[in-house]
Amino acid sequence: MTGRIPPRYVPTLTEVVDPAAACTPAVLPLTAPGAEAPAAAPPFSEDELVRRVMRRVDARLEQRLREAVAAAVIEQTRALRPILQCEIEGVVRQAVAEAFEAELRRTLRS
Repeated sequence: MTGRIPPRYVPTLTEVVDPAAACTPAVLPLTAPGAEAPAAAPPFSEDELVRRVMRRVDARLEQRLREAVAAAVIEQTRALRPILQCEIEGVVRQAVAEAFEAELRRTLRS
């Protein structure tokens, strides 16, 4: 693999990321850089802001996960359909053959 240059459209790592730092929440300023700080404190604390944002994120993630799981279930069901159809067909054929055989034996004994 040495000496191989990836295609132009493949993203490459340009920054080393510390995994421990990636898991800790970043403290974001409440004002844009260069803007004046608000005169009064916000009506809620930073913790409250984090809780509100997390509730929205949780709701959005739950919705998207539900949609993703539903799509995966539908895809798997479509993939299983021919297999299940074949299995069901075999079971029905066997049940019908056994029923005919039992009826023929009963008719012949009579």
